[in-house]
Amino acid sequence: MINLDAAQFAAEIVKSNVAVIDVRTAEEFSQGHIPEAINIDVMSEYFIADISTLDKNCNYAIYCRSGKRSVDAATIMDESGFETTNLLGGIISWVESGQPVTS
Repeated sequence: MINLDAAQFAAEIVKSNVAVIDVRTAEEFSQGHIPEAINIDVMSEYFIADISTLDKNCNYAIYCRSGKRSVDAATIMDESGFETTNLLGGIISWVESGQPVTS
């Protein structure tokens, strides 16, 4: 896992072969998320099953609300053979830095 601030994360997610994963709940996701993000709730009992369907040749940029759940998710994914980056401060820091959000 590589930890990135909002500006670095924004530069990372426009690269080819990078998918953005929002690991918050579906309710949180519906209130606003990074454009093009997919929602896979790290607290769901299906998290491991959900990530097992992902392509390990892809890199994953992961975020949550404040950065704690995304670290947990990235750790699980790294242990499962994925390459991950984590947004420090979560979507809170993303919004505070003026980055775009969609609902």
